[in-house]
Amino acid sequence: MKHFISKEHAIYAMSADNQPVCIVQSGDTVVFEAYDCFTDQITSEDQVVEALDWNKINPATGPIFVEGAKQGDVLEVEIHTIDIGDTVTLMTGPELGVLGDELDTMTIKRAPIVDDEILFTEDIKIPVNKMIGVIGTAPANGAISCGVPDAHGGNMDTTAITEGAKLYLPVNVEGALLALGDCHAAMGDGEVSVCGGEVPAQVTVTVRVLKNHTVPTPYLIKDDAISTIASAKTLDEATVMATKNMVRVVRQSTALTDAEAIHLLSLAGQLRISQIVDPNKTARMELPLRYLKNFP
Repeated sequence: MKHFISKEHAIYAMSADNQPVCIVQSGDTVVFEAYDCFTDQITSEDQVVEALDWNKINPATGPIFVEGAKQGDVLEVEIHTIDIGDTVTLMTGPELGVLGDELDTMTIKRAPIVDDEILFTEDIKIPVNKMIGVIGTAPANGAISCGVPDAHGGNMDTTAITEGAKLYLPVNVEGALLALGDCHAAMGDGEVSVCGGEVPAQVTVTVRVLKNHTVPTPYLIKDDAISTIASAKTLDEATVMATKNMVRVVRQSTALTDAEAIHLLSLAGQLRISQIVDPNKTARMELPLRYLKNFP
């Protein structure tokens, strides 16, 4: 069955207390309509930034309740399509992003999308590279802002979370309570200015509940590779966590020892930065699946 979730069902924190807007079955397809990360408040480069409602940043559409999803299960989210708007919005300024300590003015930039390219300037055209910034399930305890990535997913800003990927998230509460948003027309690893090419979108996914699945979450599979994703207060902590989780994957899927598993990652793994601008930083370790003969 196919379901449509309007962007009017937006939340700004992921929590077990959020009321689901739709009940779906494992195997159903869901279309999420999503605002951009500014809740579509910006329509001009001349807007006064201070006039924005800063309580409406990084909305996620949802959540949906997936029948049969119980605490301890894993939710597979297969991403089919990300249909985006025709204009990207970017913002940076003091205390935002890597250059925030050097900037003294808040600036907005908007750029049209033409023929799958962002017309950044007259001379610079950037290919569209669609991805989902915020996607997650309800955390086990409390509420976590949609702007913060953690063990439940959230604002992971990982460029590999795109069309054709399968993302695996923990089920911490009954029904999982999946929500997503903050889509980008393009973004580089790091998201160094504090945003990507922010754009409204419609995202079509299929959700499946997996029982007795022990691979550390969050992780994703795309282009015959697996990536373990980790978020922590520092990038150092995130990279170590992502790497250790991949060691667990290797141990579960091969006959290698811990020492051999970490050697394999040193030879064939790719440790990547997802983003360095959120309250928690996010990294991922990527490994081709061909090395994991017994992967579930």
